[in-house]
Amino acid sequence: MLGILGNATVVGVIGRTVFTDRGGGRNSDIIIINMALLNLLVSVLRNTLLIISDMGLELYSSKEWCQFLMGIWVWLRSVNVWSTLFLSAFHLQTLRRVTPAVVNIHGSRGTPKTVLLGLSLIWLLNLIYSIPAHIFSTNGDVNSTETLMLVSSTTRPLLGCIWNFPTSYSGLAYATTSMVIHETIPIILMALTNLSSLYTLYTHSRVRNSVQDAPVIKRVPAERRAAKVILGLIMLFIASWGTSIISVNYFNYNPGSSAEFLLVIARFANIIFIAMSPAVLAVGHRRLRSYIKATLIQ
Repeated sequence: MLGILGNATVVGVIGRTVFTDRGGGRNSDIIIINMALLNLLVSVLRNTLLIISDMGLELYSSKEWCQFLMGIWVWLRSVNVWSTLFLSAFHLQTLRRVTPAVVNIHGSRGTPKTVLLGLSLIWLLNLIYSIPAHIFSTNGDVNSTETLMLVSSTTRPLLGCIWNFPTSYSGLAYATTSMVIHETIPIILMALTNLSSLYTLYTHSRVRNSVQDAPVIKRVPAERRAAKVILGLIMLFIASWGTSIISVNYFNYNPGSSAEFLLVIARFANIIFIAMSPAVLAVGHRRLRSYIKATLIQ
């Protein structure tokens, strides 16, 4: 419920700002809307089904529906991780543009062609990555056992949908490739970009002490506040995604009843970012914070 209500609020409030702004809206707002929309879709298309299953209502899908749903789940979760990295990288680039030599202090506004192109590529490339989920998945029954897990799709059979690779080796090859390229590398890059952002802010703060009248340097406090919010989002994502990666991949390579508790941990870790990211955004986003205050007062 937090994931649905929180992310729907983020999309509605910030989205209205972007569409009503004559300047085209801030690029960072567009990236945040994209991230919140992804979290909302995952909440509606997957987590809601998990709640129904937890209530004791066992549902099973046909093979065609399982192939469709597994592909959608992999696609959305994959876009989610790379969009979060995109937000971190975009903020680092913004910070590096905030220098005394730059005159235009509204550089983050205007037609967001580069941002839209980048987000479109993320959606397209991850759609290609999700194709195996359409092909190598099938429907099971009450006696089916999941022997292969992927962070980007499932941590337990849902609606009876399970992976169905031709051999165990091909399944582990896909899981290993996914772990390295899709799950581990983005987290490492997120950590590096955030460390670079903190170092850039530290450098700008030192320059600000010596150049008091530069208009661009005065943006550093605002950028520092934004950096704290983005850093909080990335740390939350790394904790959530990283815990899930460790738990699921340990299960893949060390299967057995003794490892099943790790899947429970992975289930809860998967939803931490989706549920808590709107609260983190509300702390640092002025319009979102004002909307929540006005709603609570009423």
